[in-house]
Amino acid sequence: MQLALTIVVDGLSYASWLFIVALGLTLVFGVLKILNIAHGSFYALGAYAAASAVAAASTFNSVPQLSLVAMLAAAMAVALLVAPVTERGLLRFYYGRDEVLLVLVTYAMFLMLEDVTKLIWGANPYYVSEPYGLFGNIDIGSQSYVGYDLFLMALAVVVGVVVWWGLNRTRFGKIVTAVIHSPEVASSMGIQVSRVYMVAFGIGIFLAALGGAFTAPMISVQPGVSVGVIIISFAVVIIGGLGSIEGAAIGALIVGLARAFAVHLVPVAELFSVYVVMALVLMLRPQGLFQRIQARKI
Repeated sequence: MQLALTIVVDGLSYASWLFIVALGLTLVFGVLKILNIAHGSFYALGAYAAASAVAAASTFNSVPQLSLVAMLAAAMAVALLVAPVTERGLLRFYYGRDEVLLVLVTYAMFLMLEDVTKLIWGANPYYVSEPYGLFGNIDIGSQSYVGYDLFLMALAVVVGVVVWWGLNRTRFGKIVTAVIHSPEVASSMGIQVSRVYMVAFGIGIFLAALGGAFTAPMISVQPGVSVGVIIISFAVVIIGGLGSIEGAAIGALIVGLARAFAVHLVPVAELFSVYVVMALVLMLRPQGLFQRIQARKI
């Protein structure tokens, strides 16, 4: 019983940050129709920016909670600085082009951003330990769990609810839905489609950077961290269905629990377990769990 509880908690902790990152990836695909390979680089930028921000905030020793604000501000800064440059300066010239070309463009952007992070932060790893101890340990039964992991779960729930509410209960969400179904009709009705693309892409980058920023205390932030993230994020959105918020949530849960099960019972099959699950889902439902073939949906 205790082992089962540990697997569930570890799986939910892993799924929480993965859901935040995958949500940004599926949002960008749903609105802009782009499979963004560079999404992992935005995650890495968020992690590096958070490491720098927390180091700066650590000078205020009397307010340790300031590190959480610093990580959030770092993610916002990445989105505000990077989104206009990449979307307005590069991607907008390729809208409506072949999807393979867009994949190659975002892959080139991924390679460039990898070098940018090395130029700015160097090749040495960064460690962000302060926020990880803010919430102490929480005892559940006879097992003690790190409070930061549970905080990360709560953050994922808040992010998911906010994004769902924004897309389904606000005027902007209705505009985004119109653009998804038909950019041409939306444009003829006076909607500035380019602005919707810009905002949606910025939110996608923010979610990737937010995932990186709040995962930074749990990992070693170093070159190459973006590679594994983009691969596992694609596994999540493929399982859940490209362009679906519900799919991103369920996909993250499936991947997180499968990985935790493998780590505790069959450690050598950690990554293998994720791709086995993905293969099984694709065999039974090639379009993913929450995507219809007829229409792309957020």
